[in-house]
Amino acid sequence: MFQCFFPNPRWFFISLIGWASLCIAVWYGWGDQLGTALGFELPAEDAEPVLGLGHFISPDFIWFYLYFFTTLMMFGLVWMRLSPHEWQLWSIYGSALILFSTYFSVQVSVAINTWRRPFFDNIQAALAEPGSITAKELYDLIIIFGEIAFLAVIVFVMTRFFVSHYIFRWRMAMNEFYASRWTQLRQVEGAAQRVQEDTMRFASIMEGLGVSLVDAFMTLVAFLPVLWSLSQYVTELPIIGSIASPLFYAAIFWSIFGTMLMAFVGIKLPGLEFRNQRVEAAYRKELVYGEDHEDRAQPLTLTQLFGNVRKNYFRLYFHYMYFNVARSFFLQADNLFAYIILIPTIVAGTITFGILQQILTAFGQVSNSFQYLINSWPTIVELLSVYKRLQSFERVLHEKPQVDIDQQFLEEGEGS
Repeated sequence: MFQCFFPNPRWFFISLIGWASLCIAVWYGWGDQLGTALGFELPAEDAEPVLGLGHFISPDFIWFYLYFFTTLMMFGLVWMRLSPHEWQLWSIYGSALILFSTYFSVQVSVAINTWRRPFFDNIQAALAEPGSITAKELYDLIIIFGEIAFLAVIVFVMTRFFVSHYIFRWRMAMNEFYASRWTQLRQVEGAAQRVQEDTMRFASIMEGLGVSLVDAFMTLVAFLPVLWSLSQYVTELPIIGSIASPLFYAAIFWSIFGTMLMAFVGIKLPGLEFRNQRVEAAYRKELVYGEDHEDRAQPLTLTQLFGNVRKNYFRLYFHYMYFNVARSFFLQADNLFAYIILIPTIVAGTITFGILQQILTAFGQVSNSFQYLINSWPTIVELLSVYKRLQSFERVLHEKPQVDIDQQFLEEGEGS
């Protein structure tokens, strides 16, 4: 699944995580000093943020573009020299382009969040004191929003277009890999389904799930500093009282709690989805044999095979029931959590309506990013199921024994 598309996947991803972590640490630790040393006129920390499209061509953004592409080229060139690969342009530089475009999309959200403060502050002022704000001021801000929104649409469409091609190239790499080893793989039960259907499903799931994961990570990179900065307007939390950067720590605590909760209540679902594919495949296979052989697909056999299907589906329904209960309750509580922690600040009247909108948006962005596992869990379960089937399929290439999954889940079923 991975070695067909990425050079030396294990070390590639380990080095990618390490290199990305180092680059992020350098950027947030010494990025301003490096930029200033190279001649970029970076704005002061207390400078007014740039509204509109100028946000994306400011000196600090141009410095970021240079930093990103320089570190990218260094990483890519090292891997292209150490481990040349047929698909390296797509797997290395294609992945980097997706990272950049996703980060740019997140920065569009940051630009819109910056726009919220003057717009809603002006609305508050206009409602509190009629005549203090002119219609032109509000129209100008709406035009600025339209410019940002238009850019957001263009970036979103182009990113999705490129991702679709990127993922299909990955599927092409998998297809070529399996096809070249078909003489070994054809002996596996359901080999044709693995090569055609599972590679297709793997690609389609990765197209949505992978982009969502990158988007969640980039949103954290972009909005955590925003939330840290906005914490200056909130001095205390309910029950806890005064702490440093309360919004920042409240978002992290709440999101980690929700992620751990969903992982705990949904721990059985990936295995059940995997077994579901096995029992469905066994039932379908017997029906196919029954089309050509009179002694196959007998009522007793079909009843037994469909009984396995029914049993597994009923177990899935039960486990999804309490998972959905926990997930729904948490998501409903999440809608109110930001307001609850802001009640002391709202009552004290220490923030404006525009700042409140900025805080709620930034908190929601950070919270949703941390809750990636919660929001994507059903899709993750499906991906894990496909991954397990392809992994079992590939064991033949490494001459490893097949795991008796059916017996494993039979034992689990008796114990649950």
